[in-house]
Amino acid sequence: MQNLPQEEMEENDNLYEHYRFEAAIGQEPLRVDKFLMNFIENATRNKIQQAVKAGNVLVNESVVKSNYKVKPNDVVRVVLAHPPHENLLVAEDLPIDIIYEDDDVIVVNKVAGMVVHPGHGNYSGTLVNGLIHHVENLPKNSNERPGLVHRIDKDTSGLLVVAKNENAMRKLALQFFEKTTERLYYALVWGNIEEEEGTITGHVGRSLKNRLQMNVFPDGEFGKHAVTHYKVIERFSYVTLVECKLETGRTHQIRAHFKYIGHTLFNDARYGGNQILKGTTFTKYKQFVDNCFKVLPRQALHAKTLGFVHPTTNKMMRFTSELPEDFKGCLEKWRNYTIHLK
Repeated sequence: MQNLPQEEMEENDNLYEHYRFEAAIGQEPLRVDKFLMNFIENATRNKIQQAVKAGNVLVNESVVKSNYKVKPNDVVRVVLAHPPHENLLVAEDLPIDIIYEDDDVIVVNKVAGMVVHPGHGNYSGTLVNGLIHHVENLPKNSNERPGLVHRIDKDTSGLLVVAKNENAMRKLALQFFEKTTERLYYALVWGNIEEEEGTITGHVGRSLKNRLQMNVFPDGEFGKHAVTHYKVIERFSYVTLVECKLETGRTHQIRAHFKYIGHTLFNDARYGGNQILKGTTFTKYKQFVDNCFKVLPRQALHAKTLGFVHPTTNKMMRFTSELPEDFKGCLEKWRNYTIHLK
């Protein structure tokens, strides 16, 4: 690892940080190019090596070569001459299902497949692009994202609240921080959950091997405290429909927690739920599950209920959304299949 010469340090001041990762305590020595391959979605080995060769990859503020081994607590940064594309927000006239709006808040029923905010590989067509077309001068949160006080994954459908002014941003963000909001999700998970209801507790944090996944760390050495309460809504022999109540709101919390207890979300490709995890070996069953995957081509997760105290009136507001057609269609197929099993 080499320190930057003075002239390179001055030139580096004009570069923009695109990525910043701090290697976890449990990080095993790994080449920096392979480390970044694990951590940056849609990146190619060739592009990463080009960035390293150009001096755009820094570890602890020093330029490194591709064969540098990342160690625990190393801070790895990728800096480029242009600002991140997600900072260059463009208003777009997009269809948004707004189920409530006043001077302070917007409640959106997000469709599956829509990314909430621009990021690597998704610079347009996001909910934020549509929101800034619908409302001018949305307040920015600490990450410079207009209106957002929370988010849901691209392929998760359901309810999201957006702040329209600074006061609403501050008060709503505080409610999410203090965990006083109400959030109920419906999830279809693999396997027949034995208990009628239960609680999953375990720190959720980035996987030490694949940054695109979250892992559960039961002893709390890594990640952040996370609690998911659940109760069974309907059973279909090989899969179970559950209602999940979030006590905390970590990234991929429901997806990681249910994989941790052996009940991965149905068709959740990132966590292996797009494989047949429970059931028979019959060819007809495999064909049936494949048909379910086609009907619901995403993880079976829907943000069904959202409750919060209105930032101006101080009244409790609660919104509920119907399951979308793809989710309902998948459940109907499982109902019919289960009837024929009896």
